[in-house]
Amino acid sequence: MIERVLIADDEPLARERVAALVQAVAPQATVQCVGDGNAAVQAISEWHPQVVLLDIQMPGRDGFDVLAAIGAEQMP
Repeated sequence: MIERVLIADDEPLARERVAALVQAVAPQATVQCVGDGNAAVQAISEWHPQVVLLDIQMPGRDGFDVLAAIGAEQMP
């Protein structure tokens, strides 16, 4: 069962739409949204989501920078 989902996207409407889709598929899941790569790194490190939906082009760090900062073996 998926309990924690992180959505990292710099577009508010995209975050809202993806969050609605996640809630439709996994209504029990807690969804956290962030708007940039730096916040994504922090949320992954501190909140330990089971699923990360990661945009590629974001301010601060792009999606590939987030992967590099966390490390592939530490990503959910």
